[in-house]
Order: sequence, then structure tokens, then C-alpha cells
Amino acid sequence: MGRKRPAIDRVFHALGDPTRRAMLEQLGEGPVSVSRLAEPLHMTLAAVVQHLQILEESGLIVTEKTGRVRSCRIDSVGLTVAEEWIRDRRTRWEKQLDKLGDLLAEEN
Repeated sequence: MGRKRPAIDRVFHALGDPTRRAMLEQLGEGPVSVSRLAEPLHMTLAAVVQHLQILEESGLIVTEKTGRVRSCRIDSVGLTVAEEWIRDRRTRWEKQLDKLGDLLAEEN
């Protein structure tokens, strides 16, 4: 059974925070432990965990615990949701702009 797709509002909320985007940038280089992810952020581990929960709920990361170490990695589900939403709007906007261009061309 597949995972549930996150709601678009949840994904954009998660991406709207600069700290969470910085975490995603760091995770883009590969899986990282929570403590290592927290090192450059100058915040408590509890605050980092709250950010990670939001990223995980939005489908942008997955966390796994092995022994005493919790590690995080990028999950493409949330990014796919955002990408599809943007692509659908871009297609609609491009059609509208094409219609406007045709209308303006007719007036000349």
C-alpha cells in the first residue's frame, strides 16, 4: 500500500520557512543524522525536531531510527506534489498568455 500524498498547503507551508529550506539543502547532499543536521542551525535540538516533523508530514523527508541515531533523507513525494501543482498552473497561465498574444496581434 502506497503512502498518502501530502496536501499542497502542507508542502508549501514547509517550503516557506528558510530554516526548513536550509535543512533540505543539506539533505540534498545525502542522508544526515538529526544531530549533525542541527549543528549549523544555532537552535535547540527540540526546535530542529519540530522543523523535521513538519518536513516529514509534508512528504519532503523521511526519518529513520537505527539504534540511538535518527537520520533523515530527502523524500520526493512532497516535491512531486509541488512540482505537479506548479506545472498545472504554468500550463494554464501559458494558455491564457497565448490567447492574450493572439488578441493583441489581431488588433494590430
